[in-house]
Amino acid sequence: MARSESDGIGGPAATVQPRELTLRSVVLGAILTLVFTAANVYLGLRIGLTFATSIPAAVISMAVLRFFSGATIQENNIVQTIASAAGTLSAIVFVLPGLIMVGWWTGFPYWQSVAVIAIGGILGVMYSVPLRRALVTGSDLPYPEGVAAAEVLKVGAGVGGEEENRRGLAAVTVGGLLSAFYPLLSKMKLAVDSAGTAFRFGGGATSASAGLSLALVGVGHLVGLAVGIAMLTGIVISFGVLLPVLTHGGPPAGTELADFVSGVFRAKVRFVGAGTIGVAAIWTLLRVIGPIVRGITAALAANAKRKGTGLASLELTERDLPIGLVGGTILLCMVPIALLLADFAAGGPVAGALGLTITLSVLYVLVAGIVIASVCGYMAGLIGASNSPISGVGILAALGISLLLLALFGRGAADASSTKALVAFALFVTAIVFGVATISNDNLQDLKTGQLVGATPWRQQVALILGVLFGALVIPPILDLLNTTFGFQGAAGAGANALAAPQAALISAIAQGVLGGSLDWGLVGLGAAIGAVAVLADEVLRGTKRGALPPLAVGMGMYLPMDVTALVIVGAVLGHVYNNWARRQRDPEFAERIGVLMATGLIVGDSLFNIVYAAIVAATNNPDAMAVVKDFAGAELVGVIVFTSIVVYAYARMRRDGAMPVKV
Repeated sequence: MARSESDGIGGPAATVQPRELTLRSVVLGAILTLVFTAANVYLGLRIGLTFATSIPAAVISMAVLRFFSGATIQENNIVQTIASAAGTLSAIVFVLPGLIMVGWWTGFPYWQSVAVIAIGGILGVMYSVPLRRALVTGSDLPYPEGVAAAEVLKVGAGVGGEEENRRGLAAVTVGGLLSAFYPLLSKMKLAVDSAGTAFRFGGGATSASAGLSLALVGVGHLVGLAVGIAMLTGIVISFGVLLPVLTHGGPPAGTELADFVSGVFRAKVRFVGAGTIGVAAIWTLLRVIGPIVRGITAALAANAKRKGTGLASLELTERDLPIGLVGGTILLCMVPIALLLADFAAGGPVAGALGLTITLSVLYVLVAGIVIASVCGYMAGLIGASNSPISGVGILAALGISLLLLALFGRGAADASSTKALVAFALFVTAIVFGVATISNDNLQDLKTGQLVGATPWRQQVALILGVLFGALVIPPILDLLNTTFGFQGAAGAGANALAAPQAALISAIAQGVLGGSLDWGLVGLGAAIGAVAVLADEVLRGTKRGALPPLAVGMGMYLPMDVTALVIVGAVLGHVYNNWARRQRDPEFAERIGVLMATGLIVGDSLFNIVYAAIVAATNNPDAMAVVKDFAGAELVGVIVFTSIVVYAYARMRRDGAMPVKV
């Protein structure tokens, strides 16, 4: 049954457009941008992780705007769209600090950094416009965070009736409290945030671990069993086969087994995983290129209809930014990119072949942007923006531009200073492409949320651009402050408290390895071969209708630490079992929605806690600021018991609430 406008989800038949892109939503989104971006930049540099900001922004927006008259679900959606775009753009810290690590920059030039971040982000928004039709409205991808954010907004707006809303709100609240309770224990040092061990296996060594995060269980519940099985396949390949082979003989004398295994995983296995992701990404692009072309064709048709009969004649889901404006903006962005690259290359080896190098680099950004936006959008739809291996995409982007420079200037480029200049140029180009990757990785989640809550696509796309601009303005001074205060490990003059910036170090090493001739191409090639086998297996399964094995998810399972992936798989299995149970209930749709809402709560609580934790750490410069004990010998055992108990309780609560249909 179609919903009326009174419930906040109006369609094209509605006579009055609900409030959406308002001044107060933009102002609130800008304020949240500052807070979330600062927290994400700090965490990204310190521990190599960032958190999704869309759901926390939606929760805070509803809490604030409820005090104003006429607030709508669409208006709250705009706030989370702005804040999530800026929050995800903070992943640029996975690349930009590399310019300091290689000794090219000593700080972050403000306007140059703003321009790189803003242009990459705007391109990500523009590339996402036709992708929305291909990967959101015309796709069955799960979009776990987009669906979760929509459920939060619907519950907050009272969509679905009083009783259903009451139970839904209770499910989200209980899930959120459970999800926030466990990390509170771990930060107090009364439990651990991950459990695992390294051990001898098959003539070498490997490890098994799990990050004890209820948010990962929630994500797994939402993404489904096929993705979980594919990620498990990747884990078996990396941790059951590759690590034991690559660690054959054990660690050198004086090296702890756990440190040895972890080092081999980072230095070797992840490159195999990156090769798998590369092949899977290319195949994914080939699979979605048809829907993308149809999306562009539909956008052109909608644009022609808009000109002929006006915007009101279009269905709400057709109201994108005009495709002519999108294409023109993409091409126009190539001009400042060329100017930025020419300015950056002044005085280095690129200056000797400036015209050719800049032309090819701009074409690289243009083409790589299309490919990466498609792949990142697909990955986000498959497993969520927070869990996508975005640094793996950064590796592939750095590989591509480094190979281009290698073809133009040769290995070694005559001397060390010239090589350093080429590495810096490669990182600068990668930063632009990475901006496209981060935004497209997040934007389609936001647009999925918008689709589910009746948002107008073009308004949401404008909000995405505003989020990019807000983020671009605040990220460079935060980076400069952290660089001045702490520095980055591996950079000249870095102190004892220098930030690790692990992804920036890895991507810098890739560029140096290609241009300096030290990269082990055998590992990347092995990963590519595994990716080809995964693609073949997926096609056979789909062709015989026996399921699917998404090759990108296989690559994610290989590339990401088991800390991140293990509980996603557990959540996928639990979600599958629960949904099978829900289908046998008197009200299957309601029972299944209770599961979605509880899983959403698990994501919400973890995200909100991380904001508080990041603020405390940033204020005290002490990751253990919340600790109440120094060392607790039983912390791991207590953690596993408590965590397991919470998961069991959460699913028992789901079944109890889902078994009671809503009275009509």
